[in-house]
Amino acid sequence: MHPLFVGAGLRLSYEQRVVCDGLDVQIPRGAITTIIGPNGCGKSTLLRALCHLIEPRAGQVTFDDRALAAYGRRELAQRLGFLPQVSSVPPGISVRELVSRGRFPYHGFLRQWSREDEAAVAHALAETGLTDSAERLVEQLSGGQRQRVWIALVLAQDTDVLMLDEPTTYLDIAHQLEVLELCRRLNAEMGKTLVMVLHDLNLAARYSHHLIAMKQGQIVAAGTPTELLTPQRVQEVFGIQAQVIQDPVTGSPLVVPVASLQGASADAPPHR
Repeated sequence: MHPLFVGAGLRLSYEQRVVCDGLDVQIPRGAITTIIGPNGCGKSTLLRALCHLIEPRAGQVTFDDRALAAYGRRELAQRLGFLPQVSSVPPGISVRELVSRGRFPYHGFLRQWSREDEAAVAHALAETGLTDSAERLVEQLSGGQRQRVWIALVLAQDTDVLMLDEPTTYLDIAHQLEVLELCRRLNAEMGKTLVMVLHDLNLAARYSHHLIAMKQGQIVAAGTPTELLTPQRVQEVFGIQAQVIQDPVTGSPLVVPVASLQGASADAPPHR
């Protein structure tokens, strides 16, 4: 399938610190792609470059066969929805009010709030199970509910592509599954392309069609979870000895850590 995003020869940096250099990447259309790798390897940096929140020092990103830099800010906001790692909640704002901000890319001097906007917000609330909580203050919600509010805001943008930077951070396992099941449904039922950064390899394997593994600012491998999550690749990327078995529920790869190869002998027996 023709890729939706293509990055070629990317050099990505924050001020003078180069995070990625000579990076080539492709993101498939209509799939859930998850970027995995150790802390500080450049996962979030790459995601932000794909959203045009970071301008490459070298190389180019194309989106839908057009240079990403050629899109205007409003046009891009109508095509891409981005959820950052940490989002601060304005005090005293209701769920409906916050989700309504997702419609800002469609407003202008002559374009004010419309029935179309109202319908988009109502749809986003319904898809995320927040209709009954629409008038509650966001600050009163649990962590999992708040994360659904932010996803609803991105949904209200009515974009075909959702970019989620660690959407399960700080959530317990029940809320992690809740958020990722929602992501799966958005892909399967609404045809949205999702690109995520996740730390949990087993959740990434369960909910993704395509994985990209990064280490030290480089892409080590890309492919399906089965192709990518092998004991050898897990050791190469994460520095741990692991067994990979089949998930008894989904059939996806299940990574079972045995020992860290940093600070512990690879020959050491597992704790019992």
